[in-house]
Amino acid sequence: MAWKTRVAGEEPAGLALAQGALWTYLPRMGGLMLSCCEGSVWLTREGDSEDHVLKPGDALQVEGHGRVVVQALRPARLYFAPTPQPESARVLEGLLLGALGVVAFSLTLPATRVAVPELGSTVVGLGRAVVAAVLAGLVLSVRRERLPERRYWPRLALVAGGVVVGFPLLSALALRHMPASHGAVLVGLLPAATAVAAVFRARERPSWGFWLSALAGLGGVLAFAVAQGAGLPTAGDALMLLAVAAAAVGYAEGGVLSRELGSWRVICWALVLSAPVLVPVVALSVEPGMLSASPRAWLGLGYVSAVSMFLGFFAWYRGLALGGVARVSQLQLAQPLLTLGWCALLLGEPVGRGTLGAAVLVMLCVLTSVRSRVRRVGP
Repeated sequence: MAWKTRVAGEEPAGLALAQGALWTYLPRMGGLMLSCCEGSVWLTREGDSEDHVLKPGDALQVEGHGRVVVQALRPARLYFAPTPQPESARVLEGLLLGALGVVAFSLTLPATRVAVPELGSTVVGLGRAVVAAVLAGLVLSVRRERLPERRYWPRLALVAGGVVVGFPLLSALALRHMPASHGAVLVGLLPAATAVAAVFRARERPSWGFWLSALAGLGGVLAFAVAQGAGLPTAGDALMLLAVAAAAVGYAEGGVLSRELGSWRVICWALVLSAPVLVPVVALSVEPGMLSASPRAWLGLGYVSAVSMFLGFFAWYRGLALGGVARVSQLQLAQPLLTLGWCALLLGEPVGRGTLGAAVLVMLCVLTSVRSRVRRVGP
């Protein structure tokens, strides 16, 4: 008796089952229309109290996200196709999950700022990924997940380079030279950068209004950096802008890849596949004195490891996949203001009118850019 599993995006148009054979389906983006061409099958779905028997000519619309199990009562041939959620419902779910991810990420810079002085930039920037990789490995082991196909490895490497290595390490280095509230304003460019990355990833052609608004936002951020740096941009500004670029690429690629692999699989495999490279680097950066770091520093490292680097991406990548990368990424417009609030509340950092004004200016520019016309070209 054979057991076959398929996931949304990978299912064949038809399936032949020998008598007694089982087939399971893991819906992700909507329901499934299942038709029986010959033979007969028994069907049940997780959370559904009623079972079904399909004979030639019968069809069944299976809704929801529960696992579907089909067993052939006689040699059978099936035809099936996924039926996506209505766009409005999909977008709403994506926006809600994206908002949850933004709230989780808004505490990243304050938590990093607390941990870096005592634990160091490398331990905080890359060590968080090592801790998260352990959690990801446990999840994959419990679910007995197989290694993704080789064709996904380069894309997972791009996700890892952006959100597992690039943004955490570069932002941790940047926060050695600036308060978290300053970094929050620079991170305000992330929605626009993510939208630009998504445009290229989706082969879309933005209008001139899009580019002009994005450049205006960049100009506002650079002007703020110059003013705060006594007339000259600092090394911290450059590092934070590079961190934003890395995160944008990782967000865009991860959002697209989540439609094929699932949001939690993307971040889990990106973490696990990057762990062999990160562990030696982090191990060489650990110093005996770090063990005496304050509970506050360890709490900051724990947050960026378990939430910022792991759980937050479950909601964020799922939201990007459902609601669209460019649309959902704009929820991050609220992230700088949320971060400024956390900095004032938890760190006691002063948030001046100049910082607040720069954050609002960046939000307006980014909002204008993503509302500008974008035309899809190519397949």
